[in-house]
Amino acid sequence: MSIQLAPPRQIGHSTMVVPPIGLGCMSLSGVYNKISDEQGEAIIHAALDNGVTFLDTADAYGAGHNEELVGRAIKHRRNEVSLATKFGNLGGRGGKFADGRPDFVIASCEASLKRLGVEVIDLYYQHRVDPEVPIEDTVGAMAMLVQQGKVRALGLSEASPATIRRAHATHPIAAIQSEYSLLYREQAEETRKLTRELGIAFVAYSPLGRGLFTAAPERLRQIDATDSRKRHPRFQDENIERNLALSQSLAAIAERKRCCVSQLALAWLLAQGDDVIAIPGTTRIANLIENAGALRISLSKEDIAEIEALIPPGAASGLRYPAAQIGSIYI
Repeated sequence: MSIQLAPPRQIGHSTMVVPPIGLGCMSLSGVYNKISDEQGEAIIHAALDNGVTFLDTADAYGAGHNEELVGRAIKHRRNEVSLATKFGNLGGRGGKFADGRPDFVIASCEASLKRLGVEVIDLYYQHRVDPEVPIEDTVGAMAMLVQQGKVRALGLSEASPATIRRAHATHPIAAIQSEYSLLYREQAEETRKLTRELGIAFVAYSPLGRGLFTAAPERLRQIDATDSRKRHPRFQDENIERNLALSQSLAAIAERKRCCVSQLALAWLLAQGDDVIAIPGTTRIANLIENAGALRISLSKEDIAEIEALIPPGAASGLRYPAAQIGSIYI
């Protein structure tokens, strides 16, 4: 029984329409908290049961594990799913953070199709832009996948406006994915000036600040050393205290709106425009349902202004990636 109450949103000029809130599947591969594959598959099934049918994965998550998990979970429910995956994020292996070579694009897609157990990927992103390969060459190879019927629509993740414009001139780009939340929004809002002009959807990952709008302060202060957030500047030293204070500043408004802070943060994001789709991740079914409940919240212009006065652009403390990775985004 679906709990989605809001109309679906268009993925750019493609034929895809998806719920305003999807599911980012990265956390199901132990990036934050360790969970079993059975638990991960149960979360995906719960998502589909509750109308959260836009699933986002990548070949980099768990070195292919995440795509395999998603593939098993949707094996008998493929027709219910809008499926997005990504390629080309090397994470620094061999001194490189990205690979956009045309032959690598083709090989990566074939491998993803096999792991996912599907014949076509609905939305295929370049996960990180390769500064050593012209974007026209990379997107040209991606366009071949569309022509071959292996991919339906194309996207880029963490690309700069200049790169997006060049890519879109090569083949229509349906979606741009980037981090976008109340805490980290300056680059996203700059990019959206162009994506709105070109009719490209904006898919917001980490819309809850990697948990800063969700978890109890005590849990975030004591995250395990195996949790990838331990390396993020926003979770270190005085930065986490500043960021938690910003998150908690929304508590009074959330109480007035009869929701929790995480739902308020998602409602704010979705109120930025019909071009925005949020893909929060979680390792708990209760959180999944709570996130979807944000669709019930209506915010007035006055509500939005009040929220933004409490957390203005640039208020967050700490870079949104470790210093070594900053150079691999917004290229």
